[in-house]
Amino acid sequence: MCQKENTVASYKNIVVLTGAGVSAESGVATFRENGGLWEQHRVEDVATPEAFARDPDMVQSFYNMRRAQLASVGPNAAHSALGLLEKKFDGHVTVVTQNVDNLHERGGSSTVIHMHGELTKVRCSYCRNVFEWQGDCTQASRCPGCFNQPALRPHIVWFGEMPFEMDRIESLLRACDLFISIGTSGSVYPAAGFVSLVRSIGHAHTIEVNLEPSDGASYFAETRHGKAGSLVPLLVDELLV
Repeated sequence: MCQKENTVASYKNIVVLTGAGVSAESGVATFRENGGLWEQHRVEDVATPEAFARDPDMVQSFYNMRRAQLASVGPNAAHSALGLLEKKFDGHVTVVTQNVDNLHERGGSSTVIHMHGELTKVRCSYCRNVFEWQGDCTQASRCPGCFNQPALRPHIVWFGEMPFEMDRIESLLRACDLFISIGTSGSVYPAAGFVSLVRSIGHAHTIEVNLEPSDGASYFAETRHGKAGSLVPLLVDELLV
């Protein structure tokens, strides 16, 4: 573990990047692990615009099942600790997540950027509006805004599509003085490049919290390896001293 370059008291703008490892501890099925969702469904069948054009019923069914799963899981200690950090920290905390679940919000975080979209939202292909959506969405579902049918698709960033709010994320990364990456593989871009951007600016401390060293672990000034549910509350306690 490397030594910190900043003092805790000097941090004013914290950006936290979270990945599948955080949600996995709550029991959310992930794509990349053994037995994960990619072994049950091919990427080409459920997570591309071409798949939706070819078989929208199957794609809708896949995301309906994932949306329904949210009712059976809850935020874990890492989610709750980040919610507490936002509430108690004397500065700004933004969570940028690659996860499409709502566990950060349920854990108490309110400033959350879902760069890969959200399971609890759908988007209209006609009017382009985004709507909260809790139940199943099918090709028979009408858009609540323009009433077209079929019109709605999952509000999810599929392979080949641009992640959401990248300009805002880059601005936050450039302004932060502490960047924390939690539960990410370090292999999925553009998120995997965030630590390099922060390092290139040179005024922020960087911390990786991951079950094991990520592909980008060497880019971080400080690494803490183990379960997020154990390590994140300890880190938050340090930041709130």
